[in-house]
Amino acid sequence: MLKLDYANCLSDRVGSHGLDPALLDDGSPLAAGAREITESLERTRNTGWERWRGLPFDPARTAHVDAIRKVVDRYEGRIDNLVVLGIGGSALGNIALQSALNPPTHNLLPAEHRSDLPRVFVVDNVDPNYLFSVLNFVMENDPALDRTLFNVISKSGETAETASQFMTIRSLLIERRGKDRHAEQIVAITDPKSGTMRSICDENGYTTLPVPEGVGGRFSVLSPVGLFSAAMAGIDIDSLLDGAARMDERCSSPDLHANPAAMLATLLVELGEGRGVVSPKPNHVLMPYANQFYLLADWFRQLWAESLGKRHDASGKDGRFAGFTPIKALGTTDQHSQVQLYREGPNDKVIGFMEVENFGEPAHTAWGGDFSIPTGLGVEALTYLEGKSFTHLLNAEKRATEYALVESQRPNFTLKFEGSSSGIQASEVGEFINLWQIATAYAGRMLGIDAYDQPAVETGKLATFGLMGRAGYDEWKSKVDSRLAPTDRVIG
Repeated sequence: MLKLDYANCLSDRVGSHGLDPALLDDGSPLAAGAREITESLERTRNTGWERWRGLPFDPARTAHVDAIRKVVDRYEGRIDNLVVLGIGGSALGNIALQSALNPPTHNLLPAEHRSDLPRVFVVDNVDPNYLFSVLNFVMENDPALDRTLFNVISKSGETAETASQFMTIRSLLIERRGKDRHAEQIVAITDPKSGTMRSICDENGYTTLPVPEGVGGRFSVLSPVGLFSAAMAGIDIDSLLDGAARMDERCSSPDLHANPAAMLATLLVELGEGRGVVSPKPNHVLMPYANQFYLLADWFRQLWAESLGKRHDASGKDGRFAGFTPIKALGTTDQHSQVQLYREGPNDKVIGFMEVENFGEPAHTAWGGDFSIPTGLGVEALTYLEGKSFTHLLNAEKRATEYALVESQRPNFTLKFEGSSSGIQASEVGEFINLWQIATAYAGRMLGIDAYDQPAVETGKLATFGLMGRAGYDEWKSKVDSRLAPTDRVIG
């Protein structure tokens, strides 16, 4: 079970930079406020843009999992490469799940060592070197493209990045497999009823899975958007959803001290806004002590930034300018690159650690010994390391950093994963995902903003349409060219 240890966010550990524990007591305004939000979220559960709350439960769960299984079964043993095309919420969750729950060398392993599961590439940008390097690799290994499946994820089909990727692979497939057979290698995840991509899929006979109604991109990882590529790569999606469901139940408690999402949101909002502490902490660092979790921090960054960074309050009043800056780091790597700043720079951060108690042993290893540090080097200065496990060393480094931050009165918390003898569990990753999704819903209510829209993103999309010559968007090109007119303020 995933645990939240928040002691280092309180004043009895970090002085005036932490919250007074009395502010969290039962009957306190913060506890009462959290209880009211819990009740409010129960009333709005599975309605509007909060329909993501229902994804781990029936009827949505069975409908999605059954549909995914049918598609996965159809391609089982027939696919060497799965290429996911998407951006933002259509990509970050996919990347995070693959990184967290498959070996980092998954794509490098021989087919027999990955149980004949496909390599997975998530192409989340239109950088030409990036895109065409992946396509070149795929085509060198599968010239006919009959053992490569392309999973395009776009609710509307009009997002410039995903649309351009899709147009490229569709052309390639028609060239290599012919117009009549290219559809066999495409699975689209899109709006089930309407939109540009829906029309394209219907016209061409592409296999489709739904982007559920009322589920925004950054909240979609527990829907077919994230679950399909996970299932194709052998990840236990039922376990993932079981964990998410368990976390939802924990986060339905009206008791602040039994509800990890309510507590996490309360701490981060109060510290972030500078309420009850000597200075605001608007920068929120997520620092996993596990390479497998590093890309979960990328997923967290979009969720926290896009949901909470709002100019208007929930009523539409201008001037709120809410939000916090999410930052990712990696332990122990960034002890040597960022912790100097975190300890002695501005005290404007809350650091969240991710700790794994049991990593298990790597799969498919040719290593003949155990995974402890060897003995017998004969160097006195290094004898303290001999015979210790790497897990022991990694978690000692984390605890030492935690101590150093507390000594500098820098608030921090830890999310503890139990792990197991077989490694990190999908259920705990599901818990982590739903913890942050529900905490984001709480934080939005606490900040008085709409956590589900993203109006600031639209300006860039519209300007891109204008710059790329889309009909009806000429005014946007004019606006860009006028605002960014050439100047002589250029060196070189």
